[in-house]
Amino acid sequence: MLTTDEVLSIFQNTRAMLTGHFQLTSGRHSDRYFQCAMVLQHPNYTETLCRELAVRFAGENISAVIGPATGGVIVSYEVARALGVLSMFAERENGVMKLRRGFSIKPGDKVLVVEDVITTGGSVREVIEIVKGLGGEVVGAGVLVDRSNGTEELGVRTEALLTTEVTSYTPEECPLCKKGFPVVKPGSRDI
Repeated sequence: MLTTDEVLSIFQNTRAMLTGHFQLTSGRHSDRYFQCAMVLQHPNYTETLCRELAVRFAGENISAVIGPATGGVIVSYEVARALGVLSMFAERENGVMKLRRGFSIKPGDKVLVVEDVITTGGSVREVIEIVKGLGGEVVGAGVLVDRSNGTEELGVRTEALLTTEVTSYTPEECPLCKKGFPVVKPGSRDI
């Protein structure tokens, strides 16, 4: 199993941990941001991290892995490859997370939900609801980084390779906004 220090080292080596003034996907602001795309551009690191998630859910008789677009697409693919199962992703259509492109989940399918980073867990919860709504059984959620330090309850077994507390603020209470620092929105939801 990978240690926390080994995972952190991968994020540091790929410059995936950023400091500054950021607007997170949730709309909250923070002085730290995990840009997992910087890690996921390295196939060797991606394989290593996703294999670790797969190992943590081995033996669950998983039939498919799903993640929210865009952060969960590559993670879903690599975890599914390691497990030898189908990979799929959900994406937003008119602001609503949906299963599209011919992907399907049948009643009774055991599905693992994955994501690159969670702060509030909103996108993962939406995907969990899609799976359940189609009659699938969610065996758990696997994430590369849990920015909530384990405080966000997803309602399923959750495994995170890196759990850290990164302080975030509403825009109204953000000390960086109050100091006039420009905010950067590096997430992918609106791109």
